[in-house]
Parts: sequence; structure tokens; C-alpha cells
Amino acid sequence: MNPLRYLLAPWWALQLATDAKSFRDNPLIGSRRLNQWGLHAKRVALADRMAAARRRRMEKLVTRAQRDAFDRDGFVKVENFLSPEAFAALREQVMNFPGAAREMVQGDTITRRYALDPATLKALPAARALVRDKSWQGLIRYVGSFDTEPLVYIQSILTHRHDAPPDPQIKLHADTFHPTVKAWLFLTDVAPDEGPLTYVAGSHRRDAKRLAWEKKRSLHVLEGEDFLSARGSLRIDESELAELGLPGPTAFAVPANTLVVCDTSGFHARGPAVRPSTRVEMWAYGRRNPFLPWTGLDLTGWPGLAERRVPIHWAFRDRFKRWVGQPWRDAGRKRPADG
Repeated sequence: MNPLRYLLAPWWALQLATDAKSFRDNPLIGSRRLNQWGLHAKRVALADRMAAARRRRMEKLVTRAQRDAFDRDGFVKVENFLSPEAFAALREQVMNFPGAAREMVQGDTITRRYALDPATLKALPAARALVRDKSWQGLIRYVGSFDTEPLVYIQSILTHRHDAPPDPQIKLHADTFHPTVKAWLFLTDVAPDEGPLTYVAGSHRRDAKRLAWEKKRSLHVLEGEDFLSARGSLRIDESELAELGLPGPTAFAVPANTLVVCDTSGFHARGPAVRPSTRVEMWAYGRRNPFLPWTGLDLTGWPGLAERRVPIHWAFRDRFKRWVGQPWRDAGRKRPADG
């Protein structure tokens, strides 16, 4: 055995108590023998119980109707989230903002993002008002199970690049093994055939069928060529949903000014697009160590640092991309809907 494996063994063991998810990169997480004994499934179940305990302490952040919707579906949808005046101001400011963009290419789809850093928030007062909105903050924190500041971006999805392979995000998947949150406030109407977000209602629940599926997948995930599953974002065929007692995916073909907040450990995907399309949204994301018993204590979310996290992260990956990679290339200054 390679001596390096002995030296790294304590590090791999420590990762079991974190959000580390890659079957490929951690030989303990990817161990067929350990997963036959239930390692992966037990991490999934424990993380789910701890998230539920944290959410119980944060119930005041959302309404009873929102809690019920989330418990049932794994997502909360709110149409006409902002007042007409607030939404009009937000849309106008964002759509006309010539900001510093970063882009990532996945198959035939480009994801473009803008960091809401101090300069951008100063230029977009309506975006600053959104990220401070108590309803916005409450839903994201409750679904994510942590009372901490989410990462927020302006995001554009541009589909149908020429001569490119299919977008890997159109395959139903769970982002990771533990509850986590993403939120979309759509600034443009979303048509049913232009790449809408889709989500399998109820797939956030870790019942006996889901845990059995997780265990089965953990035993074979390193076989074949499913790279993203091997990295811990498990894919599932739509034909498998009925065996888990789950319905087909819900497509969020919704009007602008609709907010959708999801636990993305449930199965979701980007729906197919039949023509070139551009979707613009305010997009938020939150993920922490799922085994933390407390809801807060996130130093990176403090005012003054929270709005600088994304530029710091991008700069770090730019500097050390040879070792850590950097999928987000500098795309120059452009407006969110620019082609």
C-alpha cells in the first residue's frame, strides 16, 4: 500500500464529520465495505435528523403555511414575492447593470454570475434591499437549516450553445447527501420549454426507501463513468422515482417575481430547452457542515465580510487554479441578458 495513504488516513477519517461527499476523493466515503455496513446511509440519516432539529429552533422565521409546504414538498414557492414597485426597480437595475461577469460552461449551457460585492450593492440599491428582506432571509435560512447569511448572486442561464454536448444538469440529481438550500427569484418569465427548474416533490425526505436507495447507490457509484455521482452528487433516472414512492418532477414554469426556495438534497434538475433562451434571476445558496448542532456562529457571514466572500473565493481559485481548479472564467463586463 502507498505510504501516503497511511498519512492521509486521519484526514479522511476527520472528513466523515464534515460535508465531504466525494466517493471518488475519499477512500473511506467510497469504501464498498464500509458502505455495505451502512456508512453512507448513516451519514445521510444523521445529517437529516440534525437539520430537522435546527429547523425546529428557527420556525419563527417562516409562516406555518410555508413550513407545511416545505415539509410536504421540499420547496416553497411564492408568486409576486416583491411588491410591483420593488420588483420593477430590481428588474430595471439588474437588467441594465454592466457588471463584471464570471461564466461557467456545462455542455450547451452557460451559467453567468455576478458577485453582490460592496460596489455592486451600492450600484443596485434594490438588490441591497432584497438581500436584507426578512422574508427572503427567513425562508432561505429555514430551508437551509442554518441561521446564517447565504451567498447571493445575480445569475443568468443561457442555453443552446452551438456544437456542444448536452447540459449535465438536465439529469435529475441531489446536490449532496445532506440538506442544503438554493433559492431563485426569477426576474424573467420562465417558459415550460426553456430550461425551467424542476424538482421532485417530497424527495427531500429520508424515509426507509430513500435510505435503501442511498445505500445501494453507495455500493456501485464508483463503477462506470458517472463522474458527478462519484463526486457525491448522485444522479437518478426518472423511471426510478416510482419505486421510491415519488411523483414525477414539478417544472417551475412561472412568471417573473416568483421566488422558489428548495432543499437541493432533494432530486432536481434543469428542464430541457428546445430553443436558445436566457433566464435571469437573483440566486442564493447556502451549505455548511451538516453535523453542526448550532444554527449560527458563522464568522464568514458577518457584515463587512459576507459581501466579500465571493470575490475572495474567485480570487483564490484564480491564484491557485493549477491545484484547485477554476471553472468560473472572467467574462468581462456585460449585462445579464447579453448574448
